[in-house]
Amino acid sequence: MLLDVRLFTVKEYHCMAEAGILAPDERVELLAGHIIKMAAKGTPHSAATTRTEKLLENRLGEQVLVRVQEPVRLNDLSEPEPDIAVLIPDPLYYEDHHPTPSEVYLIIEVADTNLDRDLNFKAGIYAQSGIADYWVLDVSDRQLHVFREPSQDGYQNEIILSDNQTVSPLAFPNCIVTVREMLRPIP
Repeated sequence: MLLDVRLFTVKEYHCMAEAGILAPDERVELLAGHIIKMAAKGTPHSAATTRTEKLLENRLGEQVLVRVQEPVRLNDLSEPEPDIAVLIPDPLYYEDHHPTPSEVYLIIEVADTNLDRDLNFKAGIYAQSGIADYWVLDVSDRQLHVFREPSQDGYQNEIILSDNQTVSPLAFPNCIVTVREMLRPIP
C-alpha cells in the first residue's frame, strides 16, 4: 500500500526549530523532506572528522573554508549537516545564508555506523543536487568511497580506495591526500 507522505521544506524545518518543536540540541537534519535523526558520534568518527578537517585546512589554506557538521542547503527539501564541507571562502563566513551547491567544492561524510545511509540515501540526494565531489570515509573498513559525475539518477562514477591509495579533490588536483592520513594510524 502506497502512503501519502507529507514532506517538509527547509523553511518549515527552520520554523519548527524556532518554535521549539525541534530542540536546539536535537541531532536531526532535513533530507529529501524528511527529518532524519543523526547517529551519535563515536570517538573514531569524531577523531577521523577532526583529522580530516585539519588535513584539508593545512593543505588548502586560504583557498577554502572548511566547515564541520554545519548545514548546507541543497534545495527546498534538503539541508544536511555533512561531517565536512569544503567551501568557497565567504567574507561573512556564510552568516547570511547556508552554503548552496554552487559554493561547495567537496562534501565528506565519515561513517562508522551509518555507512549504508551515506553510500546510498545521502549519495542520491547529493548527486541530485549537483555536488560534484562527494566522499564517504569508512573508518571501520579503512576505505574511502569517492563519488563523482552527479546526475538525477545518482553518481555515475564511484571508486573505492584502500588506505594506501591517494585522492585529490576535483577542484584541487594538486592537493594529494593518502586515505590513511584521514584514518587512525596503525601501530
